[in-house]
Amino acid sequence: MIIVSPLEPETARFPMDTSSDAQGAIVAKGVEMSFPAGNQDIQVLKGIDLSIAKGSVQLLMGPSGSGKTTLLTILAGLLTPTAGQVELLGHEITQMSRRKLSRFRLQNIGFIFQGFNLFPALTAAENIEVALNLKDIHGNSARRQALELLGEVGLKDRADLRPSSLSGGQKQRVAIARALAGKPPLIVADEPTAALDSHSGHATIELLRRLAKEGGATVLIVTHDPRILDVADRILYLEDGEIVSEDKAAISH
Repeated sequence: MIIVSPLEPETARFPMDTSSDAQGAIVAKGVEMSFPAGNQDIQVLKGIDLSIAKGSVQLLMGPSGSGKTTLLTILAGLLTPTAGQVELLGHEITQMSRRKLSRFRLQNIGFIFQGFNLFPALTAAENIEVALNLKDIHGNSARRQALELLGEVGLKDRADLRPSSLSGGQKQRVAIARALAGKPPLIVADEPTAALDSHSGHATIELLRRLAKEGGATVLIVTHDPRILDVADRILYLEDGEIVSEDKAAISH
């Protein structure tokens, strides 16, 4: 969960740039990333160029250490690259102030984490209500929307249970419902099936795909999991910080 400052009424809204329909919901141009290691810098990403179409499900794959999570973190606006730029929904985010970028993420991006990141003391519904509260949706409206989202992921009857009473697959479905709170146009997920068995993992990602498609969202998933390849519209492979392959016609559905 990304915690940000309260939205400012006059500056919180970002006008949607419809040019993103043509050029991609997520666009990276010459993205590089280096981290200091002793007396030298280690280059993790090397001149990444990519465009992810609006409404598509994109998998980002590659061996451990290839730079997948670093690239996801940059594309989600959580890390500033050493060089290059990132555009999300037509907005260039790499030069945004921290405050403006926090507001942009809150309005436009839903996050799904490998470890679910649910609050253990809160019920399934309350975990989603927290996300809605951050989007300035409170009270009965937040409760109603939380229950609707849990219904969409098949967990309305688990609304009052805490995470300790849910299976791994159920926790991840709550995390998906939370990510979809407020209908963000972008969803990013870091190894969302890592803690799930084969059946639960595939079912969870297929559910995410369906709900995202119905809402017109763009989904970017970092994964090692070959079991979910058929869920993708497109698969991008990274190796040693570079794009080595792009499957642009992954699977027809």
